[in-house]
Amino acid sequence: MPWLRTSPILIVAGVAAVVGLGLLFLKMNPGCSAGERAPACTRVLFIGNSYTTVNDLPSVFASLARSGGHRVESTSAAVDGWTLANHADSPATATALAARRWDIVVLQEQSQLPAIDEFRQTQMYPAARRLISSIRNQGARPLFYLTWARRDGWPENELPDYASMQSAIDDGYLAIAADQRVAVAPVGVAWATLVTRGAGAPLWQQDGSHPTESGTYLAACVFYATIFRESPKGLGYHSSLSAEMAAIIQSVAAETVLGDPAKWPSPSE
Repeated sequence: MPWLRTSPILIVAGVAAVVGLGLLFLKMNPGCSAGERAPACTRVLFIGNSYTTVNDLPSVFASLARSGGHRVESTSAAVDGWTLANHADSPATATALAARRWDIVVLQEQSQLPAIDEFRQTQMYPAARRLISSIRNQGARPLFYLTWARRDGWPENELPDYASMQSAIDDGYLAIAADQRVAVAPVGVAWATLVTRGAGAPLWQQDGSHPTESGTYLAACVFYATIFRESPKGLGYHSSLSAEMAAIIQSVAAETVLGDPAKWPSPSE
C-alpha cells in the first residue's frame, strides 16, 4: 500500500463506511457461569481486526485453555482493517467493553501502523491510551497483542523485508507498553523464532499477511503462556494441526514467553 507513506489519514478512510454502519464482529465462546470471576473463570475480550478473526483466534485460545484445565470465556470485537483509533471512537466497541466484567482485554492494532513512527504517534498511541483508560475504568487488565510482520516486509516504507518490519513492529508495541505499563503477548516474537528455524508448516497465508491455522494456533499458545504463566507444551488441543506440528509450536511459545518472564510479565503483574 504505497499511499500509506504520505497520507496516514487514508489508512482509516477505507473503513469509515463500516464504522458508520456499526458492523462490529462480536462472538461469544461461553465457558463460565454468569457469576464466576477469576481464578474460577477467566473472561477475555479481544479487540482488533482480521488478525484476530481469521481462524477465530478467541475460540482457538478458549479451546486450548480448556484443554489445560482453565475455565475461559472469550469474545472478539473486531472488524477487518480496523485500527485502535476506529475502536476508540466506536460506540459498539464501548458497548462490548461494558458488556461483561472482563478480566483481560486484548488490544491488537492494524498490522502496519506499529511499524512507522509517524503512524504510532498520530494514530496508534493516542487511541491505545484512550482504550487502556477505558479498560482499567471497567476493572479489567489490558494486554497488547504484538503481531507479526508481512512476509515480504513493507518496501514502500523503507522496510525491505520481513526481519526489518518485525523489528519495527516490536519497537512500536514495546514503547507504548512500557509507557502505559501494559503487558504484551509476544506473538510476533515467537513467529520470528519459527521463521528463523524454518520449522514446520507455513505461518502466512498466500497473501503474505494473514495467518494460516498454524499461525493462529501459535498466537493462541502465546496467549495461553502469557495469561496463565503455564507452558502449553503437552496440551491435547491441536486445532487442525498434526500432533508433531502442534508440539513444535507449543514449545516455541513456551520458550518465548516463559524463557524471559521479566520481559513478558503476566497482565496481572
